[in-house]
Amino acid sequence: MSNVSHPRSDISGHPDASEMRARYDRVMGGRDVALVDAPVFLVGLYCAVSPWVLDFTASQPALVTHNLVLGIAIAVLALGFTVMPERMAGLSWALCAIGAWIIVSSWVVGSSPDTGIVISNIVVGGLAVLLGLVFAGAAAKSRST
Repeated sequence: MSNVSHPRSDISGHPDASEMRARYDRVMGGRDVALVDAPVFLVGLYCAVSPWVLDFTASQPALVTHNLVLGIAIAVLALGFTVMPERMAGLSWALCAIGAWIIVSSWVVGSSPDTGIVISNIVVGGLAVLLGLVFAGAAAKSRST
């Protein structure tokens, strides 16, 4: 009887090893910022529910709609960063712009908002800008290598 079992050895001797390594690197290349996806989603979620958390639905109806829409937009961006990071890298700058707008929107959209609303929007906007810069920096780094 012939011996049909193959001795086990490492894959480095495989003729396609270099191609498999290159393919693995391409597949995993856009995931340098996997830890940023969840915080961006949480920032968007908080922005969307902040009018009810801080209870300014009656006093600032324009800011209620504003924060809800921008919170949903940030959450959708986060989902896009998770599903297609290589295609969404350019939109990290949009996240920075949305964050900057949230910072100033209390005074532009609202009518004499109280301190809690202003601080909440500054923190949410600042976090959005910071996370957008982290994502943009990681995307630029992965493109240059």
